Amino acid sequence: MALPAALVRQFDVKSQDGTRIRAWTNDGSGPDVLVTNGLGTNPHAWPTLLQPDSGFRVHGNYHRGIGGSARPTNGRLSVKAHVEDAVAVMDAAGIESAVVVGWSIGVNVAFELALRHPERVRGILAVCGVPGDTFASMLQPVGLPAPLAKLLMTSATFSSVYTGRASGRIIRAFPWNRFTVDLVRRAHIISPAAETVALQALVQEFFQMDAAWYAKLGMGASRHRRVSLSGITVPTSFVAGSWDVLAGPRSMRTAAERLPHSRFREIAGSTHFVPIERPEIVMSELRDLESRCR
Repeated sequence: MALPAALVRQFDVKSQDGTRIRAWTNDGSGPDVLVTNGLGTNPHAWPTLLQPDSGFRVHGNYHRGIGGSARPTNGRLSVKAHVEDAVAVMDAAGIESAVVVGWSIGVNVAFELALRHPERVRGILAVCGVPGDTFASMLQPVGLPAPLAKLLMTSATFSSVYTGRASGRIIRAFPWNRFTVDLVRRAHIISPAAETVALQALVQEFFQMDAAWYAKLGMGASRHRRVSLSGITVPTSFVAGSWDVLAGPRSMRTAAERLPHSRFREIAGSTHFVPIERPEIVMSELRDLESRCR
């Protein structure tokens, strides 16, 4: 399997507020798919979706200040700003509407996009994420009450804004090679199902970012309130990992139950990294969703 870096073409677009955003595409053929990625992550998270024979024309972008996207001069790091960036990518690529595949915070962006621009979204595949108020859904597998989980995770993110510069130097110096990535898999931080080469490519790029800036992105995302699901009318599918401590499967199931034409699937033993742990399931669910959107 070719790695995503060899499959994507990158280009720049200008967002509504003038921020330069680095976009990417697989230049594939088939129905349009917009990826709203996990915070700070890169195309390596989708090793199967970007393959030449995936059957989809896929576009996505790097978040503000990450992977070639500029830091906004106005400081805007909200989910609303990420929605504007996604619209800019669609406009530049000539995409009138697309199925949106969201992961983690990208699920917030996908639902906010569908609420603000319903004509641009044909369906939503929500992978390991909830439609808003994400921090309240964290740590569900360990049984913490939502208010306490939100307080703990928000506090940890806030402190990282100030400690990230020092910790980032250590993380960037860490040797992310086959051996260390395999240790992560074996420790079940990420499911052993994740393929080592693709995972190595994902973490090598991810951990080159400025950790303090990443924390600022996280603080911006933490302020996003839950989307009113009464305004969502397109088909949706939710894919959850049973051991996901960053997007609780219980909250995902509840959201799916409140939406008509929705489907929920929980993957036993999977973590927050379902896109790279079980890419074949993601593709199966995407094809099923696409058929329901016709």
